[in-house]
Formats: sequence, C-alpha cells, structure tokens
Amino acid sequence: MFLRNCTAIAGILVFSACARFDHIGKAPTFSSPRTTSEHNAMMSPGLPLRSDAEGPSERASLWSGARQSLLGDRRAIQQGDILTVVIEIDEEAEISNATDRSRSGSDSLSVPGLFGIPQRLDQRLPDGASSEEAVSINSTSSSSGDGSVRRNEKLTLRVAATVIDVLPNGVLSISGSQELRVNFEMRELLVSGYVRPEDISRQNEITYDKIATARVSYGGRGQITDVQQPRIGQQVLDAVLPF
Repeated sequence: MFLRNCTAIAGILVFSACARFDHIGKAPTFSSPRTTSEHNAMMSPGLPLRSDAEGPSERASLWSGARQSLLGDRRAIQQGDILTVVIEIDEEAEISNATDRSRSGSDSLSVPGLFGIPQRLDQRLPDGASSEEAVSINSTSSSSGDGSVRRNEKLTLRVAATVIDVLPNGVLSISGSQELRVNFEMRELLVSGYVRPEDISRQNEITYDKIATARVSYGGRGQITDVQQPRIGQQVLDAVLPF
C-alpha cells in the first residue's frame, strides 16, 4: 500500500513537471486550435433559423433581410458565430476593521476565624505570614485587532469568442481563447459565459458586465512565470506542514 501511494505521488509530480519541460531551452508551444470547443462548434453549426427559399434576385437585393446582405443583421445568434468580448475592469475596494476589548477582575478570600484553626495555623507559620487572607486573585486581559483590505484592479482587453451552444431559452453559451507569445513567454486569455442575443450591440460586441457566469482568465506560462512560481515540493510542504 505504501509503495502504491509513493508511485501515485511520483506520477503526479512528474505529470506536473511536464508543463515546465515544454519550454526548456525553447519558447512555449501554442495549444492546438482544433482541440478547442470553438472549433467543434464551427464544425457542427446549429440548424438554420429559416429555410433559404429566396430566389437569385432576392439574394442579390440590397434590401434583403439575409445576414449576408449589406443591411443584414450580422450579430452572433447561432452556434459557430463569432462575437467580440470587451473586457474593461477598473475596480477599487477598501475595507477596514478594528476591534478592541479589555477585561479586569479581582477576587479575594479571607478566613479570620474558623473554630480557631487560623489562630493555631498562624502560630506555625513563619514570621510575617498570616492565614487571615487565604486567597487573593487578580486578573487582567485585553485584546485588540486591526485589519484592512485594499484592492485595485484594472484590466482592458478585447477578445473574439465563439458561440458554442444555444440553450433552449435562447441564451448563447460563448467561449473564447487567445494566445500571444513574446520571446519565451506565452500570454493566455480565456473567457466564457452566457449572453443574451439582445445584449449584443450592432457592432457585434458585448461587454463583460453583460455576461452571466463570466469566467475571465489572464495569465501565462514560460520561463519568467516558472521563476516567479514556487517549486512543486515547496507548494506541497506549504499545504501539508501545520507551521
């Protein structure tokens, strides 16, 4: 059993380290776009909104209602369509808490007379000692706490997302990814969520505050990121050690 656990832990460590081996001595490799959910949505588009029964003259007309026409609505509305997600986050939050508590107490117990026992006991005590004040207790406790949180976030991005599914209520499920490699550092931007078709602007754009269950990730991988991150062994020790 112990050997099996050790083998499993070693496998996990090796698997985690494989991501670092990808860019040793070279730039990080791009992920394959054919394995993404966006590619699958484009390869299997949904059903058309209406049958195309128009003649050649109607399709060539400038006043046609088709999406391919000059005045047609080209906003994303079905599976496989592409729209632009505008992410402009400029938030600031500040929280400050302070607590102060103090407590003091004093207790004393004296036995001036108890069947003559204190008087007899005083005769056997050293000079200056007396049993008249048998117990005297004083206690004082105090506690104070001060905490503050200050956060400032600013992020401005634009990324193209793909409609990967149309829910039964008409809401669009979108997902988008973007990779940018500069020298030996790869920057990754991921966005996903649910949007209403009526929230998409005429420019086929939607802001992040209109995306339900929005998930935005902006990070990277590469040699600089590896140096900034603690090693796997250190992370394990930080999670296991209680001190």
